[in-house]
Amino acid sequence: MSPRDEARRAMALTLGFDTLAAAAAMAIAVGSRWIATDGAPPDAWQSGVVATLTFSLVALTAFYMMRVHRQVWRHAGWGDAVKIVQGVCIATLMFLPIMFLWNRLVGFPRSAIFIADALWLGFLFLGRMIALGRSTQRPFQIFLSRARPGAPAAVLIAKATEAPIILRRLNEKNDGAKVRILGLLEPDSVELGRAIRGVPVMGGIEDLGKVLDVLSLRYGKTPLVAVAGVAQDRLYMTQILEEAANHKAEVMTLDAAGEGGAMLPIRPADLLRRRERVLDSRPVADLVEGANILVTGGGGTIGSELARQCARMNPASLTILDASEYNLYEVDLALRSEFPNIRINIELGDVRDDVRIGRVTSMCSPDIVIHAAALKHVPLMENNVCEAILTNVGGAMKVAKAAIQNDTRKLVFVSTDKAVNPDNVMGATKRLAEIAVARQAEASSLAVSMVRFGNVLGSSGSVVPLFERQIAAGGPVTLTHPDVTRYFMTVEEASALVLQSATNNGTPGTASLYVLDMGEPVKIKALAEAMIRLKGLVPGRDIEIRTTGLRPGEKMHEMLTYNHEDVNATAVEGIYKVASRQRLANDFDEKLEELLELARQRERNAAIQMLSHLVPEYKPKRAHA
Repeated sequence: MSPRDEARRAMALTLGFDTLAAAAAMAIAVGSRWIATDGAPPDAWQSGVVATLTFSLVALTAFYMMRVHRQVWRHAGWGDAVKIVQGVCIATLMFLPIMFLWNRLVGFPRSAIFIADALWLGFLFLGRMIALGRSTQRPFQIFLSRARPGAPAAVLIAKATEAPIILRRLNEKNDGAKVRILGLLEPDSVELGRAIRGVPVMGGIEDLGKVLDVLSLRYGKTPLVAVAGVAQDRLYMTQILEEAANHKAEVMTLDAAGEGGAMLPIRPADLLRRRERVLDSRPVADLVEGANILVTGGGGTIGSELARQCARMNPASLTILDASEYNLYEVDLALRSEFPNIRINIELGDVRDDVRIGRVTSMCSPDIVIHAAALKHVPLMENNVCEAILTNVGGAMKVAKAAIQNDTRKLVFVSTDKAVNPDNVMGATKRLAEIAVARQAEASSLAVSMVRFGNVLGSSGSVVPLFERQIAAGGPVTLTHPDVTRYFMTVEEASALVLQSATNNGTPGTASLYVLDMGEPVKIKALAEAMIRLKGLVPGRDIEIRTTGLRPGEKMHEMLTYNHEDVNATAVEGIYKVASRQRLANDFDEKLEELLELARQRERNAAIQMLSHLVPEYKPKRAHA
């Protein structure tokens, strides 16, 4: 039997029960009145039969008009009870005129209509209360659970083992849940046909389309799909979004811990479709608490999150340096509001200005410097080569030098996966910065932790804000190539792992390179399609996806390590230490200074050639020649 046939059968049974209950109620009412009055008048049986049949027909008509037959008994609530009473009233108002026109109510006891209504209501509520008692052990829920006006219907998707926790949290809300849970889907389908805390398991996630068809037919509209528990994992999210988009169903996340069980929009970070790591924050807290922290580039996406996570761990002071006045204003406003008891210093300055960097570092005397300042937009850096060299290489060297001069214990340098086999200026400058900072740490008291990771979802300049604008405008969504892949991570997870890397006991005078476990690379096309489906739209039908070709400096796939690098696990899950077997040329320092001078003189072509000499893996394109 198809889902639609099952739904129609259930509604027919409901309508049949309610109609038979009406017939029984009227027959009992008329019979009881005749018994009470010492027998029926002559030919009164004919009036009783007509009254019973008429009452049954008007009951069927009224309940069909009121859509009472669409109710699901095991989920009946106050709204259903009100609709039943309204249906009974309408049926009574229809019954009386019809009987009056037939024989002016001759032989029909007038009080029988009140008895019939009372009995009918009793039968209707008794049947629904029995169903509620069997499924929820709360038979009086139909009278006590008042549904909020406009409360959204929802399909809750969760693994069966997680569902009781989620449902219990929803039921524990003092003012009731803000969502109406119609059913559960769980990946393994092992609990199909069973009820969890009164909510039926309707199948597996592969049955989402069928379930939406049934519920849409039953309730007259497509319900929301509330994603919770294991359904948020990468394995299932694409399938859920695809089915939901095909049925024009909106997908939300269910925050059972929120006020009243909040339904929240899915964030771009949720499209990672894998669980974020829960890290032990105690080692980081031991490192940061009571320390003076300096964050360069602290107004950017990564820098501001690093500053926020440090502020949570009660540092002695937190100094944020950034070249953007607006970014500094925003991060200052947010941090002072969230952490009023932390001493926060906001400094406007460029990491390319060695005098400014030296004075800021001397003023705050940092125990830990986190260097997140960089120019990172790949196509822009292809057209601004010298600026990329001066900021990404020169700026990093000046920050490291200032840290060494002020006896800083630890420097954390934020790198990128684009530094591996770079096809672009941005990646080549970050790779050179890794080498140059490690070189500076030699023969000093500074311990350096360098961390490589991929793209951060939702960061400035990333594809997520671009796709959101394009989808809002009705398309097209533009891709450079349908097969391009990238590593993605949330800003919270990336920042937490960066700070965790700093807890490794680095030896003074050495630099340790770490890579973060980014999971599997994600196809940019798949990300675009998922974002389109989040809006209830179908890729290629509602929103066009257009391929524009790779931009200058872009490559198809990123890597996190070179072939000459050895990767070893650390004590922290998700962080790997990298050991390089590469040796530097004897004239490396002289060539590096020559590169910086060429960049200062804005000798673009010569700077590119020198950059390729210092980073042999970087092969400049002809356009740069």
